[in-house]
Amino acid sequence: MTLLKTKVGRRSFLKTSAAAGGGLMISFSWLASCTSSTSKAEVLAMPEEWFELNAYLKIGENGVTTIFCPNPEFGQNVMTSMPMIVAEELDMDWKNVVVEMAEFNAALYDRQFTGGSQGIRRGWNPLRMAGATARHMLKEAAAAKWNVPASEITTQSAKLMHKPSGKEAGYGEFAMAASQLTPPEEVTLKEVKDFQIIGNSKKNVDGKKIVTGAKMYSLDIQQEGMLTAMIAHPPAFGLQLKDFNPESIRSMPGIVEVFSFKTYTEDYGRNFFDTNTFPELVAIVGKSTWEVMNAKKALQVEWEKFSKQSFTMDAFGQKTEVSVPPGLESSQDHLSSMRREAAKPGILLRKDGDPDKVFREAAKVIEKTYSAPFLAHNPMEPINCVAEVTPDKAVIYAPTQAPGFIEGAIANRLGLTLDQVEIAMTRMGGGFGRRAYCHYMVEAAVISQRVSKPVKLVYTREDDMTFGIYRPAYMATYRAALDEDNNLIAYHVKAGGIPESPLGRGAANRFPAGAVDHYLAEEWSVNSNITIGAFRAPRSNFLGGVEQSFLDEVAEAAGKDPIQFRLDLLKKSRENPVGENNDYDPDRYAGVLELVRDKSNWGESNEAHRGVAAYFCHNSYAAHVVDIKMVNGTPKVEKVTCAMDCGVVINPDAAANMAEGAIVDGIGNAFYGEMTFQNGRPEKSNFDGYRMIRMNEAPKAIDVHFVKNEIDPTGLGEPPFPPIFGAVANALYKSSGNRYYTQPFLKEGVSLG
Repeated sequence: MTLLKTKVGRRSFLKTSAAAGGGLMISFSWLASCTSSTSKAEVLAMPEEWFELNAYLKIGENGVTTIFCPNPEFGQNVMTSMPMIVAEELDMDWKNVVVEMAEFNAALYDRQFTGGSQGIRRGWNPLRMAGATARHMLKEAAAAKWNVPASEITTQSAKLMHKPSGKEAGYGEFAMAASQLTPPEEVTLKEVKDFQIIGNSKKNVDGKKIVTGAKMYSLDIQQEGMLTAMIAHPPAFGLQLKDFNPESIRSMPGIVEVFSFKTYTEDYGRNFFDTNTFPELVAIVGKSTWEVMNAKKALQVEWEKFSKQSFTMDAFGQKTEVSVPPGLESSQDHLSSMRREAAKPGILLRKDGDPDKVFREAAKVIEKTYSAPFLAHNPMEPINCVAEVTPDKAVIYAPTQAPGFIEGAIANRLGLTLDQVEIAMTRMGGGFGRRAYCHYMVEAAVISQRVSKPVKLVYTREDDMTFGIYRPAYMATYRAALDEDNNLIAYHVKAGGIPESPLGRGAANRFPAGAVDHYLAEEWSVNSNITIGAFRAPRSNFLGGVEQSFLDEVAEAAGKDPIQFRLDLLKKSRENPVGENNDYDPDRYAGVLELVRDKSNWGESNEAHRGVAAYFCHNSYAAHVVDIKMVNGTPKVEKVTCAMDCGVVINPDAAANMAEGAIVDGIGNAFYGEMTFQNGRPEKSNFDGYRMIRMNEAPKAIDVHFVKNEIDPTGLGEPPFPPIFGAVANALYKSSGNRYYTQPFLKEGVSLG
């Protein structure tokens, strides 16, 4: 039995009556229930400050239940899976559930944030608490009416039943009475074995709306008197606005206003997600998209180089001084800079044993260097925002992953208070991290305030692809030492990038750390004025791929099967771990390798060239086996077998879809993804130059398997992404006999006979 504490202090659990009609509405703290116990006496007290992110449900008098999804939706299907968790503990009949997106309200909710594969993981206990608490209160209300012990009342499919008396009623009949009760101090949660909704696939609640083109996106919004806006930004990193001639386009058809503006005020203290490459822009406002696009092309603008800049950033409570260097950077210079920095002594992150001595005395040393370019996010839906600003209020409709991180910037820039800013979250057409950086919402608000009308700001594909906030460029050098018996005895990784290292935030403590007696991890970085941001599985999207490619090469040098080589290391990590703070579970890691080995029939004869990789990140484990065949001299991924351990799987079909999407995305980026620069100017600005994977290049089959366990859910959207790079590289090696050290792989010109 699992008991969950429902309230810690006055505000952690809020109950309010439904606004109209008989009904029960429950709100709950997003973080207040993150500790559970197996007995009433063991329930742990929670910190007083954990009064954050509420999600809620309401039950009508007819039994129809509305469950609100607190997190932004951009394809990860939380609009279905989060309500499923609530409905499970409520013992609700899924067909009577109506799902709605919750409003953004920083006072009522917190962490209304999509990113880091943390939505389900962080919401697991709180969402369960909401359903279980509502069910408890309904039982109490029925017990009082029927004059029977609440412990004798059972629930099933939205019905209350008292078997001894034969009494039975739907939830709606007691919703009003339940709303008058005080929430319990703690509730009992279901055992995993008793789940009826969780673990059974449910269709995407927005599926029909998506395929029928229903209005769900902010691009669909139309307001009376609304104008269209676009922005002009510098064509190269290292440039800023010098001057422009508004008269050059002011008389063009449909143009209403042309002006320059700064996104942030001088005294505004930016947070981590206030990244903004070009803080001073030119806005073009008109009556239609076509008229504004034509005017933008005709606008006469003069740009100039800027000198060194700096500003203070609050990175999750830690004040950091950010320095932005001047200059017009080029990709060739980036590569040279990384090589120079990599040759210098790095910053020590972890050291076990005496790796320097062991490398000097080793029978064999393998050393390889890997690099990867900047990548653009390219979500299919263009960056856009609708803003309506009046003297005392701003209403913003936007596809955003992180509304809570931008509302302060909007309020500050407009001269309003936080309670005067209303953000309406719309469904996103993709994000991959890009929509966590919401400067476009501030821009739209500033433009609306200036013209005193509702404004729809739209970025062209060229605007978005050249505006920055890319995946960083990375480089890593790996060394492995083998003894005379081909045992791995020392391991060294030295990694860095522009402008950050992929080894940050604990990555140096991941496998094979803890499995090698002598281990060394170092990092370095090169500053840049090219802005970067979170990109699906940040840092891991590079590190996971190159590490797994290197481990395959080491396994071959040791004369061992690549899967068994990894399993042997994980056995050592489990039975005789080296060092401290090893950031992975060897059993779970080995579990996905064993599962993918079995499901792919690894080791059996196969016409395809096969590669394997596995990785741990975002609290979950993923392993892939990739089958590649040559088609007219070009490598073609025929099949991918995937094994995942992400704890309890809420919605199996949706979970498989997420893994499939990550796999296809990873294959495309591994083969083709690359953003290059010449004198600060991005050399690719649309899909004619920036190569994306095409429909006929996706694998013919993706076979996804999940490890079955009762571990609380962990991450899912990002963990399948990093290892696909390594599995593709290892399969390509089997195809050609050549190792691939530079991404994108096909840029090198694959010649496979």
